[in-house]
Amino acid sequence: MNRQDQQHLLELIVNSNAKQQGDFTKTSEFVCQLLLEYFAASFVSVWTLGNNTANDGLVVNDNSIVDGSCVCEHTLVASQIADQLVHVSNLRTTAIEPQYFDELRSHRYILSNGNSQINLIHTFSEYYQHHNIVTSVDIAIRINGHIESVLSIENCEEINWLDSDIQFAIQCADQLALALATRYSYDSNEQIYLLRNATEQSDHVVMLINTDSRIIEYVNSAHEKMTGLPRISVEYNNVISLDLFKDTPQRLDLLINKLHNNETVKGDLKLERIDGSEYWLNYHITPFVTEQGKRYALVSSFDNSAEFLHKAELERLAWHCSLTGLHNRSHFIPMLERAKEGTLILIDLLGFKRFNDTHGHDNGDSLLVEIARRLKHFAVAANAIDVARIGSDEFAVLLPPIELETDTELMVSKLYLNLAAPSIISREKIEPKPAIAVVDIKSVVGLFSPLSCADITLQHAKKRNDVHYQLFNEKLLDTFTINAEIERDLHHAISGREFELYYQPLMDLQNNQYIGAEALIRWHHPKKGVLYPGTFIDIAEKNGVINQIGEWVLETACKQLNLWQHKNVNITMHVNVAPKQFFSGNLYEQVWRLVTRYRIKPKTLILEITETELMGDIRYAIKLCHELAELGVGLAIDDFGTGYSSMKYLKQFPISKLKIDRSFIMDISSSHESREIVSAIIAMAKALNISLTAEGVETKEQEEFLTMSACHHAQGFLYSPAIRVNDFALFINAHETKRLHHA
Repeated sequence: MNRQDQQHLLELIVNSNAKQQGDFTKTSEFVCQLLLEYFAASFVSVWTLGNNTANDGLVVNDNSIVDGSCVCEHTLVASQIADQLVHVSNLRTTAIEPQYFDELRSHRYILSNGNSQINLIHTFSEYYQHHNIVTSVDIAIRINGHIESVLSIENCEEINWLDSDIQFAIQCADQLALALATRYSYDSNEQIYLLRNATEQSDHVVMLINTDSRIIEYVNSAHEKMTGLPRISVEYNNVISLDLFKDTPQRLDLLINKLHNNETVKGDLKLERIDGSEYWLNYHITPFVTEQGKRYALVSSFDNSAEFLHKAELERLAWHCSLTGLHNRSHFIPMLERAKEGTLILIDLLGFKRFNDTHGHDNGDSLLVEIARRLKHFAVAANAIDVARIGSDEFAVLLPPIELETDTELMVSKLYLNLAAPSIISREKIEPKPAIAVVDIKSVVGLFSPLSCADITLQHAKKRNDVHYQLFNEKLLDTFTINAEIERDLHHAISGREFELYYQPLMDLQNNQYIGAEALIRWHHPKKGVLYPGTFIDIAEKNGVINQIGEWVLETACKQLNLWQHKNVNITMHVNVAPKQFFSGNLYEQVWRLVTRYRIKPKTLILEITETELMGDIRYAIKLCHELAELGVGLAIDDFGTGYSSMKYLKQFPISKLKIDRSFIMDISSSHESREIVSAIIAMAKALNISLTAEGVETKEQEEFLTMSACHHAQGFLYSPAIRVNDFALFINAHETKRLHHA
């Protein structure tokens, strides 16, 4: 075929729709068909290099040749047409020597014929032998010097290839390269279109900045939505015009330097929109260099106001009381611990729990808000360092140092009167009852915790009869020192076996018979002698030792009850349970273990807890008491009449006994009001079918009144103080002998 025919075939390829559309597969089919006929070849194929070749000859296998043509990305085999197409499962699927590609790059084609087949393609020998191929020409299909595919023309006969034929085949390969380049161009344009559309649809601001010229070459529409600035005022303008750098050009210089050092820059900034509204911008700037060596930065940013405000709110909630708006304990205590001087004021509301119960929690909250409002005004006037709500009804103020004690007293007196002033809550006139403690931090720093000193001082303030405020002084310091020693020694008391249980008998007023014993702890202090609970129980509750002490008391009492029951002593054991022990979460398991171990008879173990503490968590207390009742354990409400429990709640508890507080018993003889209160309690207990014990009975006159009023039991010095276990057994036996003798 002459040159004119070759030109005609090339024009057919150039003008084909497949070629113009960049359809590489169909163009390959067309070229293979033309060359198959032109050269009367046995096989003509176009095979592409997979991603794993990297133009280095590493083969990605594909075991399929399909009828007509098959161009598969990532495969060697692309297209093949033959007179009698034979299915081949391993066409050129072995590894190719790197020299093969070096030869293609250097000479554009590789010619192989007869026995002179060169070593560069010896790895195809199995394929050639299988198909009886004698002569082949492999031509590189290149784009910008990179080998993308190979055009292979194979014959089963010896062929004498002319230079003009090889050049024609190379021109055909060039047309395939142009088709492939067109496809790449279409794909690239499509990708650019998709990427641009994606950035335009994004809610995040996307910006491209030339860091050499400092020109913003692209910004998407999200920027205008976020800032209110028209796109035209930003795109193709200097980056210095952005709000980020307007007032601080040095910030831009620093940023550009970091980007040129290949550093990624990110952060948050508070900015202002064109309408004046503020927002928080989160930005992330990444540098990169184009193939032409131009330095750019990709800026991704978004309005982070919601998240920032959420974090700010979480931080505010973490450091503030949500009800009053004051700082909370978590904020105040670290500040107090760092203080070396100044004045600490601690404020507590007397009777707040009762107010909450009788007036409702909403009104209780209103009272707290009002107290907080007054403290805020005081804090401003006194130049306070901080003011906080550190407990349910407890507030604290930290002031700068006050030079004169007289000034401190005057200031606290005014504060007390201000906090005690009446307030209208739910149209009702309420008179708050504050208690105030004041501590000069400098006088105790390094010795004791200012807050602990304030706690001690506050207890004294609450006991005052006139006004309930107290300044920390040397006497209180001595008391605190003693308490600190007790607190220190408490940790060794249990392990040192310094505790002992004493037992106070309970008298049945109707039968003149002792029916129970209350276990009362005594501490045999190695230096201070015998200490009563009043000197250390409150301290134990504050430092957390109370649970250990309570567990010891309960087990010791159960062990003693077991011994009495073995000796057929028919007596009940009353054991006081501290509030922290009651609400510890493991009291039921502890009681169950002891009742089981010591085989305690039902109704003979009675736990005592004050009514005030019992009302601390009504639901939990009711549930626990019913669980204890199912174990056969009784419940007695101690110091009844001094708390604020109501009939509504009392009916829900499986109560075994009420114990009338000694304050009502001691003045029965002289106080008509006390007699009325005791009579009312006895009547209520009778209506509820609950056993009743009067505490603190010391005279026959008191006993006679209680007996006449049908009170069930009594205990007090009239019968016996709390005594040791051996003395208790002798006391009970002596009384029983005397009773039987008189009977």
